Amino acid sequence: MCADNIIIINQGDEDDDQEDEDEDDSNQQAKRRVVGVLLGSVANDRLDITSSFAVPFEEDPSDASIWFFDHAYAEQMYRMHSRIHAKEKVVGWYSTGPKIRENDLDIGELFEKYCADPVLVIVNLSPTADDAPTNAYRAVLDVKEDGTMTQKAQKTHEHVPCTIEASDPEAIGVEHLLRDVKDATVSTLSTQVKEKARALRGLETRLKEIKKYMELVLSDQLPVNQEILGELQNAFNGLPNLNLESYVKAFAVETNDAQLVIYLGALIRTVVALHDLINNKMEQKERERVSDMHDAEDTVDGGVGADEDAMKKKKEEEEKESNDKENDKSVSNKKK
Repeated sequence: MCADNIIIINQGDEDDDQEDEDEDDSNQQAKRRVVGVLLGSVANDRLDITSSFAVPFEEDPSDASIWFFDHAYAEQMYRMHSRIHAKEKVVGWYSTGPKIRENDLDIGELFEKYCADPVLVIVNLSPTADDAPTNAYRAVLDVKEDGTMTQKAQKTHEHVPCTIEASDPEAIGVEHLLRDVKDATVSTLSTQVKEKARALRGLETRLKEIKKYMELVLSDQLPVNQEILGELQNAFNGLPNLNLESYVKAFAVETNDAQLVIYLGALIRTVVALHDLINNKMEQKERERVSDMHDAEDTVDGGVGADEDAMKKKKEEEEKESNDKENDKSVSNKKK
């Protein structure tokens, strides 16, 4: 099964709208999940989900048998949608679980009148999720090991492989937008380390789920499923024996080589940074020295100019005094 990127975006928007409604409702005890219809097509044993829309849905948190799905609204939305995208048919439904709930089988039976084999897609919109945001399931008959049907539940959910892909126009548009967007501060090594750490956290989550399942089986809370035990046995049989001397030596050599490269890279980066710091300090000192020289020249030029002005002013005063004396002498002579 293949889901389009637009499905995740639509369900994220619908979940945000639901959160806003829950915040406004003061009597809401728990966060409600979003339920909607999945549209797509089936070809060559491949299910492609290309669109979706939400449907009004209510359920009682205390009683799983009480729930309401507005199928009239769903049918009206599908009729309007088919006028534009006639090739898209109802292929299943989705829920923001984030896990399978008890009444999901009953909701799936309601969708059987719209398609023969509806799929259920559980969307995990938590920002801390390290694994894939979607899990797909289909309802199958629950058969015991002896071939008889179970009395309590006639159907159970079976996991279906699911991938998230983008159509060609979407891939081209994203590539065009991200062509010139590069973060120079993030190195390839740090990106690889983050990806490996995310993968290890996902593996830890899966191992915890396996441990919880085995504890429930040992406490007789869940029946023994030979198919699941066989898959676990195959996974454990595929693990290498790390106690062999050759493996231990190979891991030690590989680890030492990798750590040596990392150490040399850090050492070279430190030396280059120190070299740039020294060069920057020398350039700063040179700029300060040149600035001080310019200030000194300006001070000297300003002092010489001040002395010349003072001498010129003094000379003008002396000339004025001499002229005044001559004028006084001429006036006295005239009086005589």
